[in-house]
Amino acid sequence: QEQLVESGGGLVHPGDSLRLSCAASGFTLDNYAIAWFHQIAGKEREAISCIGNRGVSHYSVDSLKGRFTISRDHAKNTVYLQMTSLKPEDTAIYSCATRRYYCKRSSEFYNNWGQGTQVTVSS
Repeated sequence: QEQLVESGGGLVHPGDSLRLSCAASGFTLDNYAIAWFHQIAGKEREAISCIGNRGVSHYSVDSLKGRFTISRDHAKNTVYLQMTSLKPEDTAIYSCATRRYYCKRSSEFYNNWGQGTQVTVSS
């Protein structure tokens, strides 16, 4: 069974860092693009970042580009989202999703999703 499992979320203070993980099982991520999305309460799910099968990364939200970094570890079959200088407005459910080869911005192009992990930034 092909599965994506996110982990690493939690409750942190403003200015803290977190690293989210998206681990794949039942298939290899080598030929897939993997994207991170977040959904803030009351808002639509939004693409944050994506890394293609060749390792090229894309950032959909300019305000996050300097603080969030996407990376992938082929050996561990895992993609990461390193988040730094977290702000209360980063509070959301973070999910990863895959599609073949190339990144797309819209969630409709992704067909395999993890269950999501909650990130709460609060003082």
